[in-house]
Amino acid sequence: MKFNLSKDKITGLKEYVVKALKRQLFYEEFWALKNVSFTVNKGEVFGVMGLNGAGKSTLLKVIAGVFRPTAGSVFVNGELAPLLELGAGFDPEFSAKNNVYMNGAMFGHPPKYMESKYEEIMDFAELWDFADVAVKNFSTGMMARLGFAVATSVEPDILIVDEILGVGDYKFQEKCRERIKNMISQGITVLLVSHSSDTIKNMCSRAVLLKKGEVVCVGDVGDVCRVYAEE
Repeated sequence: MKFNLSKDKITGLKEYVVKALKRQLFYEEFWALKNVSFTVNKGEVFGVMGLNGAGKSTLLKVIAGVFRPTAGSVFVNGELAPLLELGAGFDPEFSAKNNVYMNGAMFGHPPKYMESKYEEIMDFAELWDFADVAVKNFSTGMMARLGFAVATSVEPDILIVDEILGVGDYKFQEKCRERIKNMISQGITVLLVSHSSDTIKNMCSRAVLLKKGEVVCVGDVGDVCRVYAEE
């Protein structure tokens, strides 16, 4: 996955257009991911590890279809539910209830399906007192709780989890862990990013370690965690 990083400081659209027409735009190539290759088996809980800037979140976004890879291919078999940026896509002017239905539609679920899941979502998020409140008045934690509840209300074949186990207070974090563990017990394939070796060890069977966008090692979770500890 390659990004073009602008070397020019452009302050407006007009300046951008003028520079583009004069071919005076200069970019620096940045490879966020390079030569990354691995396979995740059906029903497997697979960890993605690496220090900040290793390319973990970019990798998950490529797999989720948010980014189209510059080169190479991604093969996904089954319905995928990404927990990447909880609350992304919420309309701040809409109420929590309206955003539940709208967010469900973004996942491809019709209103009747979301209606059948609405009570479960609000019970899990513990936000009944704020059901008709515009989410622009929500705290970051409340927004993330609602986003997590909506995203995990579906029954996907593949779940992508990017550092979301720190949502809310410790009691809600435990609810999140239990819900993910329950989904795992049902045979759902999970890709999990975490900086915590303990979390990866406890929940994953295999893992991949990234460094500066490239694979350091991939295999048994214990072996990968040992290499990660030495980074």
